[in-house]
Amino acid sequence: MILKPFKREAYIPLPVSFISTVSPDGVRNIAPYSCIMPVLWPLDLVCLASALKRDTLNNIRATGEFVINLPGIDLADRVIPTARFSPPEADEFVLAGLEEKPSVQIRAPGIKGCYAWMECRLYKAYSEPQYVLIVGQVVHLEVADEVYLPDGSLDLEKARPLMMAGSNRGMKYCTAVEINRFEPFGAMFPDGKDPLAGKYAD
Repeated sequence: MILKPFKREAYIPLPVSFISTVSPDGVRNIAPYSCIMPVLWPLDLVCLASALKRDTLNNIRATGEFVINLPGIDLADRVIPTARFSPPEADEFVLAGLEEKPSVQIRAPGIKGCYAWMECRLYKAYSEPQYVLIVGQVVHLEVADEVYLPDGSLDLEKARPLMMAGSNRGMKYCTAVEINRFEPFGAMFPDGKDPLAGKYAD
């Protein structure tokens, strides 16, 4: 089956995150984003792609701050309410029926009910004619205790991260499932030792 190149995201299951920001005037905003990824190990940078006309982008540029909130599948019904157009003066926490989680390092609040929160400061923005790549530096990373495992990994069964795959008509929600296979990072190196092992210790 040969498909149109822009349909690529239908075959790359993507995480669904809620980006929360606050305007210079104090108006709270939430928008769902799936075009988001970490920038290499073991850096503290994340990258997200944004359309040009987004209140989220305007707020990030104006304040230099945002929170990446990672929801479980129980918040799937909050995606469309936060994705719909609303005027910049509207409080999207109120419109979506979500509660804020006070942030530790930045002014923009997080969202209660998610399983992890990344408080970020704007590191750099790369502007193109049709999109902007936002690189943020994570200044505070917090994970709900109930989904944190002793080895530093995520309990997928408890977190049930919200993900999506595209289709011709919309989004198909899904989640990640443990397949009970583990490989140490050191397996990639000839001597079996991970040169970055010391950085992972909490």
